Amino acid sequence: MALSAADGQNDNVNNDDEKQWQQADAIIASIAPTAFPTRDFLITSYGAKADNGFDNTSAIKAAITACNSAGGGRVVVPAGRFETGAVHLMSNVNLHLQQNAVLSFYTDASHYMPYVLTRWEGVELMGYSPLIYAFEQENIGITGQGILEGNGSNSQWWPWKGKWKHTPWQLDPTIDQANTRTPLFEMAEAGAPVSERLFAENYLRPPFIQPYRCKRVLIENVTIRNSPFWLINPVLSEDVIVRGVNCVSHGPNSDGCNPESCNRVLIENCLFDTGDDCIALKSGRNNDGRRLATPVQNVVIQDCMMRAGHGGVVLGSEISGGARNIFARRCRMSSPDLDRGIRIKTNSVRGGLIENIYIRDIEIGEVTDAIVINFFYEEGDAGQYLAAGERICISVIYGCKRQSALFCYAVLSGHQSAGSACTMCSLTRQPVLACWKMWRRSIRSMSR
Repeated sequence: MALSAADGQNDNVNNDDEKQWQQADAIIASIAPTAFPTRDFLITSYGAKADNGFDNTSAIKAAITACNSAGGGRVVVPAGRFETGAVHLMSNVNLHLQQNAVLSFYTDASHYMPYVLTRWEGVELMGYSPLIYAFEQENIGITGQGILEGNGSNSQWWPWKGKWKHTPWQLDPTIDQANTRTPLFEMAEAGAPVSERLFAENYLRPPFIQPYRCKRVLIENVTIRNSPFWLINPVLSEDVIVRGVNCVSHGPNSDGCNPESCNRVLIENCLFDTGDDCIALKSGRNNDGRRLATPVQNVVIQDCMMRAGHGGVVLGSEISGGARNIFARRCRMSSPDLDRGIRIKTNSVRGGLIENIYIRDIEIGEVTDAIVINFFYEEGDAGQYLAAGERICISVIYGCKRQSALFCYAVLSGHQSAGSACTMCSLTRQPVLACWKMWRRSIRSMSR
């Protein structure tokens, strides 16, 4: 592992770095944008009412269908609180929430039936519909100044997690997600067809927003609160822009934005105040990730603010399909409730090649650990799949106020690939600290 001061880098490193960041700009330019006709479909024109106890699911569906049939436009949610079940977007439809509009989602799981093809912690199954879902649609949007309210709480959705941190709910083993999670993962490892991965008793909380195999996706300016599970989770999608979104949810697995096996993604000017990772890039779990073999790639993260969370910018742990060409810049990460700034987590059960990762101009203030690289996450060194890192460059990290600047479980220099490196520059206020006690084991794992 190469550690170098900012003023000690040679010209060759600087020139190479600038070439890589030109690639980041090229990725942004290559993203195909959404475009919607200038026609509006007001949900109240289709029977929606901002009345307590009134179910607007059918009215919203009718407005979306009409908008799609007309060739596209905006489905508008006006000011007021509208209760609803699952919302399924269609091509050329922009779900637009006006200021003071609240789309409030039911917490009864029956509102998210019938089952749809979805992905849960990197494994495909037939499961509950995400609160907002789109399958194989193109040119879709969720925009506006309104609020998407998931109503997750210590009494709704979140208790399905089971044991969690201080567990602020009464544990009930009959609704623990392990009852579904464990057999699902076993079926995936055994190669069971996805059509057979469905459960009458299902305690896997749905993600909030999940475009699945979609093209040209825009999520802009809305506030997302109290999600049952992950907040923004595009899967196997292309040309995704997440811009100006406020992600505020402090429940279990309240990851802010988790692109999985996506290509050409821009995440910018967002606020993350979450109960888990702020941004986590993923590409499938174990056998299921290798079956689809689709990396998360060509992603740019910029100008975001990370407050509470397990990690600011994270790769993994469901990274079996690999990750490449990932760029993050000009982000601020600081909170007494933020555990880590930059985090890479995988293991030899997950496998996957993580390559061409460039992170710079990151201001890390109050965190527990600024950088954590862990190649022994969760199951540890228990598998036969090489977890490899190549060309991982983290630079200009400054302002660490709390514990370690760097904490490493696996040392990237154990994998001697051409161009393999992890560099950190301009660490101030605290010396670089490294934990090498897993050195011998990491060399063993990385050299398989």
